[in-house]
Amino acid sequence: MNNLSRRSALSLGVALGLVGVAGAAPAWAWSPKASVAGAGTGTDPWWVWDDDVDSLLAGLLDSGQVPAVNTALKSWVNNSDPLPAGLPADLATYLQGVNQLPSWADRGKLRLAADFNRRKDTYLFMLYGLGSGIMSTVIPREAASVYWSAGGANMKDRAAKTFTFGYDLSDLNAFEPSGQFLVTANKTRLVHAAVRHLLPNSAHWKAAVPDERIPISNGDILVTFHSLGTYVHKKLKEWKVPMSAADEDAFLHMWQVAIHMLGVHDEFIPTTWAAAEAQSAQVLTPILAPTTEGKELAQDLLGLTAQLDGGLTRGFLNEFVRYVLSDAIGDWLGLPRDYASATLIRAGWPAYIAFREGLLPVAPAGFYVFDQALRAIAMLFLNNVTSPTTTPITIPTANRPGA
Repeated sequence: MNNLSRRSALSLGVALGLVGVAGAAPAWAWSPKASVAGAGTGTDPWWVWDDDVDSLLAGLLDSGQVPAVNTALKSWVNNSDPLPAGLPADLATYLQGVNQLPSWADRGKLRLAADFNRRKDTYLFMLYGLGSGIMSTVIPREAASVYWSAGGANMKDRAAKTFTFGYDLSDLNAFEPSGQFLVTANKTRLVHAAVRHLLPNSAHWKAAVPDERIPISNGDILVTFHSLGTYVHKKLKEWKVPMSAADEDAFLHMWQVAIHMLGVHDEFIPTTWAAAEAQSAQVLTPILAPTTEGKELAQDLLGLTAQLDGGLTRGFLNEFVRYVLSDAIGDWLGLPRDYASATLIRAGWPAYIAFREGLLPVAPAGFYVFDQALRAIAMLFLNNVTSPTTTPITIPTANRPGA
């Protein structure tokens, strides 16, 4: 990182009341007493992976069985679906054991979370798409892992598969027998295990992330959770989007269950939003930094979004990213300024929210532009309005070509 970028990273951390070296894994100092488990060993999550499934996938990859497994798993979609025939016996046994909610899951809260997602989908689309999605490109470990793994070579397909996870998580029936999230989470867990086996063989990845031997640790997944759930909750509060205490609790519970399903140990999962904010302050903001891989991924994602609607300018997208993240991150990513769009967004977006929440009687100026942005982002993650169920999550068998 050059001196200007390093100063920008440190300035952002100072502005948020944080300290740490951007890009480096901070020392773990979060108490497990604030977790859903209520206690723990104090283990550092950056040195915790997913041992059982990692061993399974390593064996499947080394023996060339993954293509047949991917074929078999195509028919496994709904939470209540039986495991397909043709899976290796040890993999079937593993999936049978993990394809269920944790004992502490509250189905009432999960149903309320699904309803909350439906009621607030407008803001969630914008925050997940132009907030969390672009923030992921300034999380060095995540950007490098995405870029140098197989998915980094085709960001349109990678974005569609990422949305499959979010779509299934937010669906009204996500955790019901007719929903798909449990299956989607377990397929994603298999993908993570494959990437953990494959990426350490990439010289490019090792050069980009020299301080981590194996990608996608529990710590990395927690960082991703905070760039999604914790960040979105914080922005909804900042935007004064009406939410009941029960809504907020349910939204957190949905994410607690989601990251448990991805193999995060319960002693690392925050039990309240206050605990999540405290953990995020330790593990997310201090590591934000620009990277070559991240800059390219951000340009790919923003370019895909702009291409999907000719009336949605890159200038508007660039300025919305700056609005929801910061000018510092916009500068890291080299996003050119569009001051007319910046003025429209800063004045119009709060009014847009107020109108949608019934607090303004007349649609504000720029209403159509914001609706365009929402449609474009939805189209990006739906892969040109293709159903997520037709964009299957598949286990990779190699890294990015050339990696």
